[in-house]
Amino acid sequence: MKRKAILLHPKDNVATALVDLKKGEKVHVALGDVSVEVELLEDIEFGHKFALCDIKKGDEVLKYGLPICKALQDVRKGEWVHVHNCRSERFGFQREKYGLKA
Repeated sequence: MKRKAILLHPKDNVATALVDLKKGEKVHVALGDVSVEVELLEDIEFGHKFALCDIKKGDEVLKYGLPICKALQDVRKGEWVHVHNCRSERFGFQREKYGLKA
């Protein structure tokens, strides 16, 4: 069976699509002792991320076991995680946190 998505670190709260995925599809990812099944709430394109659990506004999004961005709004399990609902350091979340100007 071909994998549809990949979990890169056991602490991650997102997985990455290895193929185009459709809304309503159930996707399973596993790594070590971590195993998660998600029903997608949106179409997810190849290479894009989706939430493995509910992520609250302001929480860090973890990929590779490290924070890659912060949620701008609540993100539900199975939703697409991208620039419309999160902000990466590239777009200044650390500068905002510490009150620095770009």
